[in-house]
Amino acid sequence: MTFVFILYLVLLIFIVAWSARKSKSNTDFVIGGHKLSGYSLALSERATGESAWLLLGLTGHAYAEGIAAVWVAVGCVAGILFIWFFMAQPLREMQQKTSALTVSSLFTHRFRNHHKSITIITSVIIIFFFMLYIASQFSGAGKIFNNTFGIDPVWGMVLGSLLVTVYTMLGGFITVVATDAFQAILMAITCIVLPGVAIVIAQNNGVDLSGLFTTIPESYSQSGGAGIFSFLLIVNGLSWAFGYTGQPQLLTRMMALRNRKETLQGRRVAVIWTTLAYGGAFMIGLMGYKMVQAGLLGNAAASLAEDAEKIMPTMVMLLLNPILAGILLSGAISAMMSTASSQLMVASTAISEDLVESLKRKKFSQKQKLLINRILVIVVGIVAFGFAISMEETVYGLVSYAWSGIGASFGPAVLLLLFWKRFSVFGLYGSLVGGTLSAIVWKTWLTDPTGISERLVSYLMAFTLAVSLSLLFPSKIQNQNCKNRSNEVF
Repeated sequence: MTFVFILYLVLLIFIVAWSARKSKSNTDFVIGGHKLSGYSLALSERATGESAWLLLGLTGHAYAEGIAAVWVAVGCVAGILFIWFFMAQPLREMQQKTSALTVSSLFTHRFRNHHKSITIITSVIIIFFFMLYIASQFSGAGKIFNNTFGIDPVWGMVLGSLLVTVYTMLGGFITVVATDAFQAILMAITCIVLPGVAIVIAQNNGVDLSGLFTTIPESYSQSGGAGIFSFLLIVNGLSWAFGYTGQPQLLTRMMALRNRKETLQGRRVAVIWTTLAYGGAFMIGLMGYKMVQAGLLGNAAASLAEDAEKIMPTMVMLLLNPILAGILLSGAISAMMSTASSQLMVASTAISEDLVESLKRKKFSQKQKLLINRILVIVVGIVAFGFAISMEETVYGLVSYAWSGIGASFGPAVLLLLFWKRFSVFGLYGSLVGGTLSAIVWKTWLTDPTGISERLVSYLMAFTLAVSLSLLFPSKIQNQNCKNRSNEVF
């Protein structure tokens, strides 16, 4: 198993070395210079969008919550389909009209007179929430290395964060997309093979799988499965869909598409990958629960009671031969790396392309920009590692919080920017500030007593503020390229 994992690392290094040669300018480093295919960008978007959240967070959630966790999966799939079917093409067109390199710069092209304030606000939001997001991926790496090789979780985090930070720094966006495409394939293989093997083993050992899709958590059954509990369960799960509309690490992949044909290619890849990966991850959690109940996972029940997010690596270690286990665990490490590398890119470019650009007094050359971006990748990686070792939240919890904050602040703003011509700069501020503050306040003080997720409340509050402030305080559109779009209908 160790040999297979080392082979995976060798392949990863080869991909990094091969792809890094294409990153010759700052534009290449930040958004790929339109050198990447629709297939690669779609695989990258999917690998980036799911992360350790899919193979640790969702599988653990399904293990702990049973069939009730299906609403989380449905919400995520709905969000993925929405951004690919309704947002990918408009984002690509707007990027080509404005030459924007980041989501934040799409806003500043529309509202040029507010360039500095917009870039400062968006940069602060991205840096804050993405530190938590990257930390969740490093934490996931620590869990996988600990379960697999017995490495101390902290040293596992060191190894994972070091790998990701170095290869992101070397090649930027092009390297991240190339490694993501490879890692997305490994993740899909893991989500297909592991539940299939588990079903075969369970059947051979006489495990009754007839009630697999009716398993529900104890808290749900105690509530009678009805009324306000079931309503909140469904709504909170579906609320994951909202966050997809505002995730810069996903939307930049769509901005990097070259033409409509590649948008359609990417859409097909995203639909197929999402169906296989989410179905498989959900099945891993359900099958894991059944196998623990049947005693097929040895003494794992006690450790899983403390941390359900260990179910996937536990199943891999106990059910598979070492070679296959090494391949599938490489897929789990891939999940962490693909997302962490993309988020490192977004956080560092938010500082370099948005914050530094708005505050600088002299013009930097392309080489200077490239050097600044690479240094910032290292700095962001070090700070995120500090967050990872100091926080005790689960991968699921950290991702949910960061997802809520980014999705609520950017999501309504991006949607209205694309599809509503009356969207004003005051509406933009309402979305950015309102989404951020409501996510923090609701998560800190109101989620537990109300039972309503911050993902839902913060997004609705930000959207309401964005629309109402745009109507109350209209502003003139400075960028004529954003006018007269055929689909600018709210």
